Amino acid sequence: MGNCCSGGTNDPENKGESDQQNNNDNNEGGGGGDPATTPPAQSKPPTNSKNSKPAAIGPVLGRPMEDVKASYSIGKELGRGQFGVTHLCTQKSTGKHFACKTIAKRKLVNKEDIEDVKREVQIMHHLSGQANIVELVGVYEDKHSVHLVMELCAGGELFDRIIAKGHYTERAAASLLRTIVQIVHTCHSMGVIHRDLKPENFLLLSKDENAPLKATDFGLSVFYKQGETFKDIVGSAYYIAPEVLKRKYGPEVDIWSIGVMLYILLCGVPPFWAESENGIFNAILKGHVDFTSDPWPSISPAAKDLVRKMLNTDPKQRLTAYQVLNHPWIKEDGEAPDTPLDNAVLNRLKQFRAMNEFKKVALRVIAGCMSEEEIMGLKQMFRGMDTDNSGTITIEELKQGLAKQGTKLTEQEVMQLMEAADADGNGTIDYDEFITATMHMNRTNKEEHLYTAFQYFDKDNSGYITIEELEQALLEFNMHDGRDIRDIISEVDADNDGRINYDEFAAMMSKGNLEAHTKKRHSSVY
Repeated sequence: MGNCCSGGTNDPENKGESDQQNNNDNNEGGGGGDPATTPPAQSKPPTNSKNSKPAAIGPVLGRPMEDVKASYSIGKELGRGQFGVTHLCTQKSTGKHFACKTIAKRKLVNKEDIEDVKREVQIMHHLSGQANIVELVGVYEDKHSVHLVMELCAGGELFDRIIAKGHYTERAAASLLRTIVQIVHTCHSMGVIHRDLKPENFLLLSKDENAPLKATDFGLSVFYKQGETFKDIVGSAYYIAPEVLKRKYGPEVDIWSIGVMLYILLCGVPPFWAESENGIFNAILKGHVDFTSDPWPSISPAAKDLVRKMLNTDPKQRLTAYQVLNHPWIKEDGEAPDTPLDNAVLNRLKQFRAMNEFKKVALRVIAGCMSEEEIMGLKQMFRGMDTDNSGTITIEELKQGLAKQGTKLTEQEVMQLMEAADADGNGTIDYDEFITATMHMNRTNKEEHLYTAFQYFDKDNSGYITIEELEQALLEFNMHDGRDIRDIISEVDADNDGRINYDEFAAMMSKGNLEAHTKKRHSSVY
């Protein structure tokens, strides 16, 4: 997941945008927000060193364009979201570390997208100074991108910390939830709805035991006035409130999302789950919450009462943030028991959080085993587009080149291709990226390629992929992050025999990512 931060005021000199890394994907951490580390205000617009003319005004921020690399060294990737890539960055003048989110301007395809960026910046500046919200340090715009330099949250995601501890209690869960609800109460009291609350958007400032929790990613947030309703379907599948799906909602959606998080904290699985996104949405609309399966019989009545009241399908009957904070279970020294929750809950939570590294490696294996015959057309396609032999192509060159060659790719598929390949968000893709991304779009589910990839993992030709074989493959691709391989296997192992057969592997490869945002970038009020 990612680190996200943005900022902005109504002053055009202070407009920009923010992100996370849901991330990703991949957490960031924090260490900014101190006025002493914020780049000083410019006394005059930046100039072009070649001719000393004032720099061009950026169409997104409405201020002179400037190079973020003049002030910061950009380091490793920390996370990736739908609209940006976040990297570690180091302020050259102080050596301090921050997170830099880069948003490719080509993704801002219309006026509404640009307005969204401005609004996100305004919201982050509006919330600036709040103890548990990531701070924006600086915003820059160049020819290709908008860059947000923000507080770095180096402590990782909230759920990862819980898992690392190995045990926790209802009282610990209540304490965490109290902080989260206080953040939401602050937002609502200041006229902001977050609209994308989920565990990945709560990061710890550092790895210290008592590091503060920080809310990130206000990319879908909106200002609201009392009585205003919104209709865009935005958010992440597991956490979307039923009224969002009905296209008429207000701030109550944030409480629902936190209720889903509380349910997961207490039992390790989401309350509304299915094999597909539509299945999840149908379960949300039905609103049935299971309190009979383990471990719910051993969880306190007060905890179940709070979950029920936060997951009330009628937003008018749902608790407000203020009411949640005053519930007996969540109050400090309240009714939440201090006895450890069952280990099975942690095991489920680990499975829920385990990233599917298996699938990522499989895709890379498939890309590597494509025959020269299969990619020859793509190779010629790329060379035809790269008219200046620079080794890279832009989105416009891509569109023109595909059109000239009579390709069957749609406009949307061209954009998907560009986004899949443009790893650094600089607006261009190179040959290897082009081949890999194009291959992903059209060929990953071909039977012969799936079987070739399966055989790559199945080193001993036993017909099964074992824990040891998967670990070896992850290490070969430098993608083993220390998570228990059994967690990854368990995501795919339908018959629970501790190994993966070909049918299970193929099912994994064809299954979509249920955590993908189902969101429209612009919001509507009526």
